[in-house]
Amino acid sequence: MFSKILIANRGEIACRVISTARKMGIKTVAIFSEADKFSKHVQLADEAIYIGQSQSNMSYLNSDAIINAVKKSKSEAIHPGYGFLSENADFVEALNELGIQFIGPSKEAISIMGDKIESKKLADKAKVSTVPGFIGEVKDVKHAQEIAESIGYPVMIKASAGGGGKGMRVAKSSSEVKENLERARSEAQSSFGDDRIFIEKLIEQPRHIEIQILADNFGNIIHLGERECSIQRRHQKVIEEAPSPFLDESLRESMGSKAKDLARAVNYTSAGTVEFIVDNHKNFYFLEMNTRLQVEHPVTELITGVDIVEQMIRVAFGEKMKLTQDNVTFSGSAIECRAYAEDPLRGFVPSIGRLIKYQEPKKSNQIRVDSGVLEGAEISRFYDPMIAKVISFGESREIAIELMSDALDSFIIRGIRNNIGFMRDILSKESFKEGNYSTDFISNTWPDGYANNTDDEKLKNLAISIGAYVQCKFRERGRENHSKNMVCFLNKNQEKISYKFFKDTCNISIDNHSYQVISEWIPGQILFECSINGEPFSAQVDLLDEGHRIILKGIEYNLFFRSQIVSDLTKFMPRKEEPDLSKYLISPMPGLLLRIDVKEGDAVRTGDSLVVIDAMKMENILIADKDCIVKSILKQENQPLMTDDVIIEFD
Repeated sequence: MFSKILIANRGEIACRVISTARKMGIKTVAIFSEADKFSKHVQLADEAIYIGQSQSNMSYLNSDAIINAVKKSKSEAIHPGYGFLSENADFVEALNELGIQFIGPSKEAISIMGDKIESKKLADKAKVSTVPGFIGEVKDVKHAQEIAESIGYPVMIKASAGGGGKGMRVAKSSSEVKENLERARSEAQSSFGDDRIFIEKLIEQPRHIEIQILADNFGNIIHLGERECSIQRRHQKVIEEAPSPFLDESLRESMGSKAKDLARAVNYTSAGTVEFIVDNHKNFYFLEMNTRLQVEHPVTELITGVDIVEQMIRVAFGEKMKLTQDNVTFSGSAIECRAYAEDPLRGFVPSIGRLIKYQEPKKSNQIRVDSGVLEGAEISRFYDPMIAKVISFGESREIAIELMSDALDSFIIRGIRNNIGFMRDILSKESFKEGNYSTDFISNTWPDGYANNTDDEKLKNLAISIGAYVQCKFRERGRENHSKNMVCFLNKNQEKISYKFFKDTCNISIDNHSYQVISEWIPGQILFECSINGEPFSAQVDLLDEGHRIILKGIEYNLFFRSQIVSDLTKFMPRKEEPDLSKYLISPMPGLLLRIDVKEGDAVRTGDSLVVIDAMKMENILIADKDCIVKSILKQENQPLMTDDVIIEFD
């Protein structure tokens, strides 16, 4: 076996590979950029080598620097993880010439299957059905519009070398093709160094289902079942599960067989994933093949017991797979939630900053956490916004959902905004619980943008009960036996409550409903574990200036408690007027101001593009929300931005 491997990646996937390598007795070498010099993967590896500045093209995409690190460390092989150079055939060829083993497929397989245009051509030859579209490179806007008209709207504009939702845009009209083509090209060039684009028909309300493949150098090819990846936002997966609640055994076998046919047609080796979209009638179409380890591979590992990274390393070393299709067994259900540094309440804009508090859910044989951060770490604008992945495993899908819900309730992240509450909210929706969803789930559930609220009266009362307990403990320290009448302010509503507190028990009355909260919570703790009327709950508590924020089942409640007399006097207090910010274009995120689409004095109309901001490898277009005149432009192109920076002032 290899004695030392270098991991050409960062973050959680670098830590994941280190874990398996250590189990196999293999020493590991980490690489790191300026931004990552104190990162978790650097601390976990046996050695670490600096490879360049924070920008990806100067570090993790710099093949020369990485190859120099391989030589310096005398590593025998490289594991690329996902992203960066994991699907770069030129990088693999350079390694081959130096006699360094690439832990992945051949450069020929990467070249063909990593190219969305060429892979569709191969799928046609292998008699694997593909999405209707133009199998070739789009030349210009006119060509793109002609293709879209011939296919019929809506269409999907896609980067040939794309992945992870980057370089993808939906167009429902000729004008949208013109508008989105250059956005897709620019994003593709930025992310992959390849701006080639193709167009295919948009299959509406599809399921996104993928098949995990393993193949060795002796012609053995197996599949490890499917993963359902339909919970997506902007074509970026958020929650995945295995097995899919939509597939039956016949469809599973048919899709698995076609995936193996495709792998065989390209002489595939190592781990790979064949992605399909499936319509409501269970017709499936080849989408693409990812010639690398997938972000969501843990759900497959949990239901099969197969360590996919270990299999990749063994195949790369030249071993014959001991696994056969007949001895692959499936059991239970697994769900993965991706924790991202983004703000769901502000349109999912990226959030950067320091993790001032970071506490993962308790790990067990039913809860796995793959992360690449530590408390105190900095979330940088230079890389993907993923913080960690939480994976649950249960005997049934219902148990896996329940375990995941509990895990998210206890996942504490402070210092940056994140999507934990958003994912918790998804898990609570009946359509998700029933497995009745498509890739349109998020846009259909929140058509006007995500809102962290609910009309559930019982949940609101439970949150107020927890808040009352916290108020008792926090404000009435040292008084173990007392009672009080109070008014709870929640948004613009008021609730009259009363409570009796003795030691760790608080009996609360809210609108003629009684709640008994029992907890050993201590002021200062964020995690609040308790029982309410005998039922266990986990919530999170944050101290506000004049109250508390209670996060329960992903929903945030800002609670303020007052005595009755103070409440009566509150209405006489003057209110501070909110400043008028409508005259300004304010950056909703940190990032790089790529382009300014207007000039001072321009008259702009509602919906016109104003600026493009690059943040965490995605291009974000800010548009005018009303007709106005550009008075002054306060920033310049290629200038870094922070959240709430003023970019443009309007008349």
